[in-house]
Formats: sequence, C-alpha cells, structure tokens
Amino acid sequence: MERVRTLLYADEVHQAGILGKNVTVCSLDSGAAADHPDFYGRICGFADFVGRRQDCYDDASHGTHVLGIIGGDGRCADGRYRGIAPACRLLPVKVLDRRGEGEMDDILRAIDWVIGNIRRYQIRILNISVGGTKGDLAAGADALVQKVDEAWDAGLIVVVAAGNQGPRPMSVTVPGNSKKAITVGSSDGLCRRNGSAAGYSGCGPTRECICKPEVVAPGTGIVSCAAFWSGGHYYGIKSGTSMSAPAIAGAIALLLEKKPWLTNVEVKMRLREAAVDMGYPQNRQGWGMPDLRRLI
Repeated sequence: MERVRTLLYADEVHQAGILGKNVTVCSLDSGAAADHPDFYGRICGFADFVGRRQDCYDDASHGTHVLGIIGGDGRCADGRYRGIAPACRLLPVKVLDRRGEGEMDDILRAIDWVIGNIRRYQIRILNISVGGTKGDLAAGADALVQKVDEAWDAGLIVVVAAGNQGPRPMSVTVPGNSKKAITVGSSDGLCRRNGSAAGYSGCGPTRECICKPEVVAPGTGIVSCAAFWSGGHYYGIKSGTSMSAPAIAGAIALLLEKKPWLTNVEVKMRLREAAVDMGYPQNRQGWGMPDLRRLI
C-alpha cells in the first residue's frame, strides 16, 4: 500500500487532513473480517447473500483485502499499509463464497439491496471487484450490466474492476463493460515491463464498442488486510484489477469528503481531468492514472 499511495499521491492528501471522513463506501465481495483492527469502529453494516448470516465475516479473505485498500487505517503496521481513505465508513456486502465464487441471482439481489439502503447507510460509492466473461455468466451478463446501470442512475458512484483476462482487446469482463460505471484497470498489469508480471489487465474496447477502462491504478503485489491472521501477521498480498478498483473507490471517498455535493457524472469527469497519461493506448489505460493532488 505504500507504493499505491505514493503513485497516487494519497499521502500528500492525507497530510492535508483529507481521509474520507463521513463517506460510506460499499463493497460487493466475500465479506469482511469485522474484527480486523484496521477497520475498528468503521464497519457500519453488513449484508450476506451467500450464507444469510447476521454477523460480519469473510471466509475467502478477498473482500477483507479489498476493503483494506479502500479504507484500512494501517494501525497494525504503524500506518505502513494504510488504505486510500482511512477514515471512511465501510459497508461490506457478501456475494462470494469461500472459493471466491458467486451466484448471479445473489449479486443482482445484493445490488438491489444496496440501492434500497442508500439513505439508511448514506452510501455514495459502490465498489465491485467481482465479474466474469459473458460466457461465464451466460444469460445473466446483460442483467448484471443493467443492474449496475440502475445503481448508477440511483446516484451511486459505481467503481468496477476491468478483470484479469487482458491485455488483448475486448477483454474487459462483465460488469466492467457498463458504459456508466467507472471501470478500473491495473497500471502495472498492462504489459510485461522491468521484470513485472505479464500483462493481465482487461482492455477495451468492449464488444459493444465502448471505450474502457476509464482509469488505471496499481494492482500487482498489493499488501492489504487479511481475514485470517496469526502471530501478529495482519496483512497479505494479492494481485489483480480487484485491487486496482478499490484504490480508485478510496480516492473518490477523499474527493467526496472535500466536495460532498458532486454527482457521479461530475466525479467521473474530475477523474478524467486528474488522470496522468502513462503512454499506453487508450484501450489499455483509459485516461491514465489519477493524481489525487489534482483530483482534490
């Protein structure tokens, strides 16, 4: 997370006292380890569409990792692995099981639940680090994109991972092909460079000829909160656009603390204005990687 914050210039924004306060970010994933110290006092609710349990939990660890990128406060590592918006409110919604797999009907119901609870939890941002190809999702793919668009039309700022099927063209996964959502690729997963992993970040255009992704953020070798720990090891490492999307969701939370009146369309345009061209084709990097100093 040190590298992510450095590349996005998040630490400079934090030094100005902007930490994502009073902004609720909801994440559709595998849940959250509610007892992780980095989330202390900021998980404001929970919904489980897999096990139908009341208590907040995460039996896959993916959701906890994503939530830590959004807003873990890093207290277990003296701030070293602090998330992008370390004071925001966190609302995990469980749609993935212990294998990281989910049912389409559960995901659709979960998005309906989020839309129906916008006012109750004051939700502004919905992060979806969940997806698949049209083939994987069969007939449900179009329904999922439509549901994501409904969430956007309800006023939510929807941030979606581009998927890890790239970097060939038309490799953005569903629902990253939504023309309304903010789709995020991995800045270090665009190609093999300086010994890095081979490119994996989903690239556009989509099969519907929509330019995607909008922006990119670091996604390879990201250290964040772990759901299972022992001996004081509270963090783990994961890679993928699932890690890139929550970095942008956290960045938006910082922006909304400063300017809470912004609409989702206005936020999207501000991301465009704040993006730094990384020198890749637009179908790989979108507008580029946001500089949070410009964004705020």
